[in-house]
Amino acid sequence: MKGLPVDTHIYFEEGLLTTAPHITTVDTWNTLDFIDPALSHRKIKRRWNRLSRLQRSIVYVILVLLITLIVVYIASKMRNTENDNVNLILDQNATLVNASGILQIHHKSAIDTMERPTFTGPANARQYAVVESFKHAWKGYKERAWGHDNLKPVTGMAYDWFSLGLTIVDGLDTAFIMGLTDEYEEGKNWIKTELIFTKNKDVNFFEVTIRVLGALLTNYHFSQDEMFLDKAKDLGDRLMSAFSSPSGIPYSDVNLGTRTAHAPEWSHYSTTAEVTTVQLEFRELSRATNNPAYEDAVSAVSEKIHLLPKKHGLVPIFINPNTGHFLPHATITLGARGDSYYEYLLKQWLQTGKTINYLLDDYMTAIEGIRQFLARHSTPNRRLFIGELSAGSEVKTYSFNPKMDHLTCFLPGTLALGHANGLPDWHMSMAEDLLYTCYLTYAAHPTFLAPEITHFNMASASADMYTKSADAHSLLRPEFVESLWYMYQLTGNTTYQDWGWQIYQGFEKYARVTYGYSSLASVKTDKPAHRDMMESFFLSETLKYLYLLFSEDRYLIDLNKYVINSEAHPLPIHTS
Repeated sequence: MKGLPVDTHIYFEEGLLTTAPHITTVDTWNTLDFIDPALSHRKIKRRWNRLSRLQRSIVYVILVLLITLIVVYIASKMRNTENDNVNLILDQNATLVNASGILQIHHKSAIDTMERPTFTGPANARQYAVVESFKHAWKGYKERAWGHDNLKPVTGMAYDWFSLGLTIVDGLDTAFIMGLTDEYEEGKNWIKTELIFTKNKDVNFFEVTIRVLGALLTNYHFSQDEMFLDKAKDLGDRLMSAFSSPSGIPYSDVNLGTRTAHAPEWSHYSTTAEVTTVQLEFRELSRATNNPAYEDAVSAVSEKIHLLPKKHGLVPIFINPNTGHFLPHATITLGARGDSYYEYLLKQWLQTGKTINYLLDDYMTAIEGIRQFLARHSTPNRRLFIGELSAGSEVKTYSFNPKMDHLTCFLPGTLALGHANGLPDWHMSMAEDLLYTCYLTYAAHPTFLAPEITHFNMASASADMYTKSADAHSLLRPEFVESLWYMYQLTGNTTYQDWGWQIYQGFEKYARVTYGYSSLASVKTDKPAHRDMMESFFLSETLKYLYLLFSEDRYLIDLNKYVINSEAHPLPIHTS
């Protein structure tokens, strides 16, 4: 019985009350007739007075313990009932919402109980080749530009954009996934000892969020090393100054050292894709730290944009952080400055356990708008592509521009992901058709690499697409191989692996240089000049997606458990 010494026992045998071993039988209570209602009050009192002080104390203790146990039992039952009711409510996806239908409750992450992925290194020749490419790039960067943002792999010079060691931070989880212990440990040690956010220098809010904050959170989740979370929290606190605008729409530029933010020098506007492509990261930071402030800030941005008027779900590419309104009649595109707005609508819905319905509604409306206003077929072979709407010659009109950025090739993967989560079949049909067009933008050139921008013919009897010289460069971007990986995991079709291998061979043949991999001046010639820049996303995204694409285990990173941020950093899916 809780509360008594461990060697003390109480017995109720044949009407006798005893305790052992310290307490002998109470002889004066040879029966329990003192609780007989027929006994008089005087008789009860007389028997009570005959008890010694020790015996009375024992009775008092027993009564207090019994009452305590009864109270504890009742309270426990009440708590269990309350928890059952709460769990039932959550299971039914019931939420407290405000007038606009936005989730107002903060939930602790359920991911803590999820088994984290195990990475054992390459398992076949194609994966080994990609790992060797990563090691070549990492080695050149380490030797010539360690601690700087980027390497110029032809000249072996360092280049700094934000002075945050972008290549190390951005590429570290790729090393982890590939099982490269030495590279991972040296990168982790640099982050621990050298990565600081106190420099008096402006950085781009969006780029630092997806590349640095996203990477720190992924490495924390994979390794459970609190150092990564501490760094992420420090960075997140400094980035929060971006939300200090009158509307709450974040400014584009943040000074991490002074914790101040402002619009870019060239404009009063922020980029729509940038302010709507930070939600996955800040929400995960809230879930990891149990501090709702980060999630509240980015959710407010999504809610504001949800309420703004759009063209069938399609958004202009600029927004004013002072007024909170779009730049009237700005370009509508799924390329630069517009692309990831649509991507993060779906991924936020998935990240939150499919519980925030306005995100799904906005995504569905936007995809229908894409089909209606942006999707076209070229001639003569009817290749599906996604064009742009540009300001027309008349006020409040748009004209269609038949050009597609390589960035737009993220869309097939996003459409397939939505279809895998119950969205209409035509989303998958569009994904397959668009993916093939993206493949052709590679296959059309002698380098088997795609240009930055492809133009499409709407009335041609010969060629469906062409590349202008000004648009022929390649940054070794990841969007197409990203979509190949999504399609491979979701369908199991190994054709997508073969397409990826062709592209990988193009990288090896034309982009590999002494110290790493260089962007190219033109994909239209089999002797392209090198632009002497290795972007951090080549290690973070392009090589990572190729490695995952070539895996015999399609679910090496399971899309049922993770959303992948815009810089290829996996973040866990939550239940709400």
